[in-house]
Amino acid sequence: MRAMPIQSLFPTRIYTAPLQSGDWRTLNKQLLRECQQLQMDDETGQRWSKSNYPGGYTSYHSAHRMQQVSPTFGRLERLIDRHVKSFVNALELDMTGRELAMTDCWVNIMPQQVAHSMHLHPLSTISGTYYVQTPKGCAGLKFEDPRLERFMASPPRRADAKAENQSWSVVPAEAGKLVLFESWLRHEVTANPVTAERISISFNYNWF
Repeated sequence: MRAMPIQSLFPTRIYTAPLQSGDWRTLNKQLLRECQQLQMDDETGQRWSKSNYPGGYTSYHSAHRMQQVSPTFGRLERLIDRHVKSFVNALELDMTGRELAMTDCWVNIMPQQVAHSMHLHPLSTISGTYYVQTPKGCAGLKFEDPRLERFMASPPRRADAKAENQSWSVVPAEAGKLVLFESWLRHEVTANPVTAERISISFNYNWF
């Protein structure tokens, strides 16, 4: 059979992997304790979240460089660094004379019915999320096709279309796993449908 005369150009790549091999639960337990303690102590974050993240908590506007103040988060940063390096190599980014480093690292706690609306991460290169606590049935990370606003007279995609042909794609949230993506890619977390809290740590990397 002749090969299909189609080539794929300009792919959108998502990196998903376990943070580390072996015992990841010990680090996760410590991260969980620190996330919950931060939520209790961070009055500035509590006030901001009350107005801007109803029902949930995020330290993005208060304690957003946790890798610099917590040895536990510093260890997390070092583990993530290796994955970011692999992702950058796969993207074939030219980092000659450029050093990619974690610039932000913050906590997100989502009780039932809390959502995180569609957004991107400006002034960053690589962004991602590490999952600390993911109760069964909690929402995953939903990505939007970056070409969506340019579709003209395009019929909807079939329900059974391959993931790469869908307009949206959801990467499941799983404790101990890491998701990386280029920071210009729009994404969201739909409302948490379960009673237990969904807890994650988000971060940005940049070279300037």
